[in-house]
Amino acid sequence: MNQKTKKKLAIVLTILAFLIGGASLSQGIFNLLESWVGPELLGPYEVVRIVDGDTIIVELDGGEEKLRMIGVDTPESVHNDLEKNVPYGKVSSDYTKDMLEGREVWLEMDVEERDRYGRLLAYVYLDGEMFNRMLLEEGHATIITVPPNVKYAEEFEAIQEEARREGRGLWKEAWK
Repeated sequence: MNQKTKKKLAIVLTILAFLIGGASLSQGIFNLLESWVGPELLGPYEVVRIVDGDTIIVELDGGEEKLRMIGVDTPESVHNDLEKNVPYGKVSSDYTKDMLEGREVWLEMDVEERDRYGRLLAYVYLDGEMFNRMLLEEGHATIITVPPNVKYAEEFEAIQEEARREGRGLWKEAWK
C-alpha cells in the first residue's frame, strides 16, 4: 500500500472513529494510524552543498534552495563574525557533509515553511531516518525550539539528554 493510500485510509478511519466514539477515541486512532503511516515526506531532493552542520543547499524545482534543519543547532563554523566559529563547528559540519552531500533526501515540514532569513525549514530524512535526530544522537548538535515548529521538541530533548549523559560528540569532556 503506497503512502497516499495509507493517508486516505487513516483519514477515513479517523472520521469513522469520531462518529462512533467521539473526539478522544478519534484522536487516539489518528495517533495510532499516524505512527503506522509515518510522516508526510516530500522529495527526493539532491543535496547540492553543505553550508554548515544544520544548513544545507538542496536542488528544488530546478533551482537551489537553502534549507535550515528544524529543532537542531550545530556549533558555528562559517559565521561572518569569526569569533563565533568554534572548533567543534567544523566537526559537525564535516559530519553533515560526509552524510548528506550529493545524496538524495526527503523532507518533512512543520507549521512554518520559512524562517526570518527566508530559508526553507524542514526535518531532513536520509534512507528513511531523520537526520535532525541523528545529529542529536551523535552529539553533533543541541536542541533549539522555535515555536510553532515544535513537532519533535520533547523527543529531541530526551535524545539530547541521552547524548549528554553518554558524553557523545560535543558533550565529550575534551570539547566542553
